[in-house]
Amino acid sequence: MHEKTLYLKIDENVEVHQKEIFLSDIASILCTDSRIEKKLKKIKVLKLEKDIQSKYIVSILNIISVIHEFYPHLIIHNLGATDFIVIYEKEKGAHRVQSWLKTIIVCVLVFLGSSFSIMTFNNDVDIPTLFAKLYYQVTGEISNGFTILEFSYSLGVGLGVIIFFNHLGKKKFSLEPTPMEVEMRTYEENVNNTLIKKRDREGTIQNGDS
Repeated sequence: MHEKTLYLKIDENVEVHQKEIFLSDIASILCTDSRIEKKLKKIKVLKLEKDIQSKYIVSILNIISVIHEFYPHLIIHNLGATDFIVIYEKEKGAHRVQSWLKTIIVCVLVFLGSSFSIMTFNNDVDIPTLFAKLYYQVTGEISNGFTILEFSYSLGVGLGVIIFFNHLGKKKFSLEPTPMEVEMRTYEENVNNTLIKKRDREGTIQNGDS
C-alpha cells in the first residue's frame, strides 16, 4: 500500500477572524493525494472559547493529532514553526476608526520624539554657533542665523531621514525592507519567543477544541 505524505507549513504568527478555525485558515498544505488535501483544508483544528481579541499559543503536535484522527496513517512533515501564535481579531472594518486614531497618535508621538532628539543634538554640539563661525570665516560677515548653511542643513536632515527609512508615503525607493520594518520584525520575533517560552515553563500551551 502506497503511503500518503502531507507537507505542513504554519507561520509563527497567524491572524484569524473567526472562533472556529480550519486547517486552511492557518496552514499551507501539500499532499501527495489531492483528494485528501481538499478534505484536510475543511478540517476544524481549533475552536476558541472566548470572543475577545487575544493571542493563543498552539503546538504543532495538537494540529498533527487532529489530522491523525481523520487520517491515522498519513505521514506528516512539518516545515513550519513547532509552536505558533494564533492572533484572534474581529473583522478589521469594525474598528477602522480606532485603528486610524492609533495611527495618528503614533505618528504624532514619533514626530515629536524625533524633533526633540534633533533639537537636543543641535544644542549639545551648538550647531548655531558652529555655523556662525563657519559663515564668518568664509564670507567675513556676521551670520543672522538664516544663511545657506542653515537652509542646507535643514534640507539635508529631511532628505536624510527619507533616504534612511527608504519610504515616502506608499512609495519605496528600493525592494529592500525599511529599517522600521526590520526593527518591527525583530521586535515581533522577540515577543513571540518570549510568549512561547513563558507558556512552555507554565505548561499551559493552548490546545484548543477540535
